[in-house]
Parts: sequence; structure tokens; C-alpha cells
Amino acid sequence: MDVIVIGGGVAGVATAYQLRAAGHRVCVVERHATVAQGATYGQGGTVLPTPLDVWFGPTFMASRYNAKNGVISKTGFNGAARQLIKQLAAWQEPAAFARQYALLRPLIESSREAMADVEARFGLEFEQASGLLYLVRSAHEWELSAAALDLLGQFEVPHHVMSPAECAAFEHAVPTEPEFAGGVLFEHERTANCPLFTKLIKQVLDTQGGVQFMPNCEVTGIRLENQRAAVELAPRDGAPRSREIDVVQADAVVVAAGYGSLALLERAGLKLPLHPLRLHSLVAPIAHEECAPHVAIVDAVKRIGISRMNHRLRIAGGAVLQSASQIDKPLGEALTKEALAMLGQATHDWIPGAARISAALPWEGVKLLSPDGLPVIGNALHPRLFVNIGHGPAGWGLACGAGKLVAELMSGQTPTLPEDTLAALRPERFR
Repeated sequence: MDVIVIGGGVAGVATAYQLRAAGHRVCVVERHATVAQGATYGQGGTVLPTPLDVWFGPTFMASRYNAKNGVISKTGFNGAARQLIKQLAAWQEPAAFARQYALLRPLIESSREAMADVEARFGLEFEQASGLLYLVRSAHEWELSAAALDLLGQFEVPHHVMSPAECAAFEHAVPTEPEFAGGVLFEHERTANCPLFTKLIKQVLDTQGGVQFMPNCEVTGIRLENQRAAVELAPRDGAPRSREIDVVQADAVVVAAGYGSLALLERAGLKLPLHPLRLHSLVAPIAHEECAPHVAIVDAVKRIGISRMNHRLRIAGGAVLQSASQIDKPLGEALTKEALAMLGQATHDWIPGAARISAALPWEGVKLLSPDGLPVIGNALHPRLFVNIGHGPAGWGLACGAGKLVAELMSGQTPTLPEDTLAALRPERFR
């Protein structure tokens, strides 16, 4: 089949790879000049999510009226944002959280296998580093994390629960004062450079052939017919505007354009209740080598990740929840400063002296959050339309398993994921 993938982020490129591996011809349409320039560019580095940092559950939005949970709620947001908070609250009860994470778990493991296969085939190096140390500040937050710790045991995820003294002994950069509640070490989980990974996959596809990349092209519409599908492209900058619309034909279309997917799908007749979440990151040079951590540090409740990449530190998090109508407008200096200050403070708290925050390069982008915390993957609205969005801020590696699932569905193969997970990911679950 000829397949158009809309979006050149990690989700779109990973989908293109899996579709090509399944024998399809693929065209990736990307509005930026190259891949990995949107939300993928600011990914924090954690490859796969653990129960401690999925964006739902007992510790997420637990105290939503302040920034203690790492999410800044802009006052005056509309009913859709309030409804999202209300829906996410349904997963704070431990039993509900456990059921929901159990549905996501097969996709996490599928993604792990898909990434391992890619790495083994092509020997890719994208600044991978093993080891994540999740740190918890207070006794109350430690109690809220108990449900996630139970899941780690249930799914036999290798980990070590550590006292503050053990955390500081393992990672010299972590201070023992002021006191904190403890930590969880994942020696075998990884951080890596998501934009670099995405670009390396593109290089593989360029070399192998069968995948065409169309940069600087913005999709304005999707056409769905009985036997064919197509996308409409906006005129390029500087091109003469004619009455004819540029149209690219194919047998099927996959929408994997992150936040930009919502308007496209709505114009096609599919409205999904995903909400945009504005995220931030800082890339700071290491100030003092002796203060820099040798494993990635994650503020478990605030969901702020600090990962080392060569001679710099990437600090990611600082989420801002606001009305969807405000997402296309500048955030505003006060809220931007508040979000970036949260990242700087977390760095100071957990690895003081390690980062030169004054010289850090800031980034701001938008990611989609679903009301049940799960991505949206599968066939939607029409037999020739597929969706792969809503992975949320945690775990960019999910894109590899999601791309594999799309390829299986499009090829008519029996998916490797269990039926209850497939049902939990399908777009029609929101009807």
C-alpha cells in the first residue's frame, strides 16, 4: 500500500519505519524543514515510562491548585480543562490506577522490543545512558507513590527502593539536606536523545528507500474515499497561489502530528477529547563536573527529569495547563518564568551546583494529554484513516510500539497486543 504519514516527530518517523518494514511505501509530510522539530525536540530523555511517571494516577494532579505536582494551572481556564482534571481524578484511586496501567503495560513492553530490534539492526548511538533515580520529597508524597511501587512488584520490574542515605550514597550529587523521603532506582531503564534518535531513523529510511520525506509542507485537509485517501497541502511560502490545491494521493493516511492532529481530525469529522499541555525544558552546561550526576534524576511527583547528555544537562517538565484556545498564543512572561523557575529549582534541590542555569537554553512546546492517560492508536472514522497521537510527555519510546501496532492493523495482521489493550487505545473509546 501507499501510505501518507502526517507528522515528522518521533511518532510519525517510527510509524514510517514500521510501515516500511511491513512492506508498504510511505510518504512522510512534515511542516518543518526537517524531522524532530516540534514536540519531539524538547523531549526530556526518559525512554519508557514507569508507574512512577505516567501522567495519570495517585501522584498526578493530586494537589492541582498549586505547582507542587509540577503542573501549573492557569486561572480562568475553560470547562474543557476543568473536565480533563475531573476525568484524570478518576485514576487517582489505587485500584483504578492499577487497572489503567495494566492496559498500558503491553504497549510499553512492545515498544521496548521494537527499540531493541532497531538498535540491534543498525547499531544506532543516540546518547543512551542507563540508570534512573526517582526521588520523592515528603512522607505524604511517598504514601501517594505506594500504588506505583506495588505495580513495580506486580509486574516484576527490576528496581531498588532506597532510603535518603542510600540515594545519596549511590548518587554523590544528591544532598542529604534538606531531608527527603526516599527514592527508587531503575538501573536498567534508560535516557537518550529523542531528536537524535528520530533523525537517525530518518537516515536509515533514506538509505533503504521506500520512504519519501516531504519537509516544509503543511497539511490542511484529509480526503477519504472508498478506495483511496489523500491529503491537501497548503501553498508553500513564496509559491504563487493558484486555484488548484496540491493533493497527495495514497491508499491510507496516518495522522501522527501531535497537537496539530486535533484540528485536522476535527475537519475530517473526528473530534477527540485530548487536551494540549504546554511543557518546558532547559538545556544547561555543566557548571561543576564533580557535582554532575552519573544517572538521570527524576523528581517523581513533579515529573521533572534531569538527564545528562555529554557536557550538558537537559531538565524537562514545567507543565502548564490552560484553555485550548490559548495554546496558539504566547504563554506570557510571568507563566513562562514560573515554569522555567520550577525546572531551575528542581535542579538546585536535587543536584546543587551541577548546572549553569543562567546559561541554559529554554524550550517550550505542546503535547497532548488524554483524559484517561493513554495514547490514541488505531483505525478511526474511515477504513483508510489511522491515528497515532496522545502519547503524553512521558516515554517517547512508546512511539516505536505504537508505530508497530499501526503497521499491524494496516497490514491486516493480528496485533501482538492483547485485546483489552487494543480496546483501551482505540479512538472510538471516547464515544
